[in-house]
Amino acid sequence: MGLALLLYALVVTLVFVLIRAAPGDAADFLIPPNATAADAAQLRSDLGLNASPLVQYARWIGGVLRGDLGTSFTERRSVTGVLFDALPISIWLGVTSLALTFLIGIAVGAYQAARARGVADSAITIATTAVYAAPSFWLALGLVAIFTAGAARWGFPHWLRLPAFGFRDPALDIGGFAAFGDIVRHSLLPVTVLALIGAAGIARYTRTIVADLRGQEFARTALAKGLSPARVVSRHVLRNAWPPLIVLAALALPGLVAGSVFVESVFAWPGMGRTMLRAIAARDYPVVMGATLLYAAVVIVANACADALLPAVDPRRRT
Repeated sequence: MGLALLLYALVVTLVFVLIRAAPGDAADFLIPPNATAADAAQLRSDLGLNASPLVQYARWIGGVLRGDLGTSFTERRSVTGVLFDALPISIWLGVTSLALTFLIGIAVGAYQAARARGVADSAITIATTAVYAAPSFWLALGLVAIFTAGAARWGFPHWLRLPAFGFRDPALDIGGFAAFGDIVRHSLLPVTVLALIGAAGIARYTRTIVADLRGQEFARTALAKGLSPARVVSRHVLRNAWPPLIVLAALALPGLVAGSVFVESVFAWPGMGRTMLRAIAARDYPVVMGATLLYAAVVIVANACADALLPAVDPRRRT
């Protein structure tokens, strides 16, 4: 616990230093073109930017310890309100993508391992490597081109002409299941981007683990007793593959967070990723630091949960 808190403090401090080392500050973006030097000085004083970085850091830490993340420079409202408006949208995107990432990735990896060194295994390996190496924003722009302008040009049916931007249709005044269906429809492209890239990585990892476990004595003994290869994989091999996959789930969170920043920006989703990008561009220090606190906490807690879950799935770790 002490090491996790130390790591948390180091990450937050490093981001604080780096964001203030960037050229310009919030006042440069907020000052109107006709403002005088006195106006600029007054604005920096109002925002607390005239103090030294050490004093600013001490003030910010003091506010955090009191539960106050400060006020957004650009939106002029509490950072807590800004983040909690964006958080549910990113949770929906992240949880859905992560679930599909592991469902698809484990299934594809197990299928490859069952057909190791075959034509299907080689073809899937090439495909997953290409998808995993593709930048998330490039893949997002490609899907937008296919399912918007491309769908109209190639005569796709209406249900395949997917919305490319926004979390929901602002022109529709609907509720209940209709509203949920509209959100799902807007989610298809961004979730697909994150799930494809994540599943490609999980598939490659699962294939390696399952292929290695299938060659061990317990798997060969089960096959010798007459169990089918599919049953050996589902009941014996995958059960032993859970510990490294749980660790991988915790390690996948930082990549999912980083990917969602670009995906939310491309698809204009008002989630945490887009909020943080806009805050960085505007040098909105309180929002950047509030988002950093949240992101760092999620990653550290996820790794701690993985460490706690390992004894439950691997009896060898219970002692």
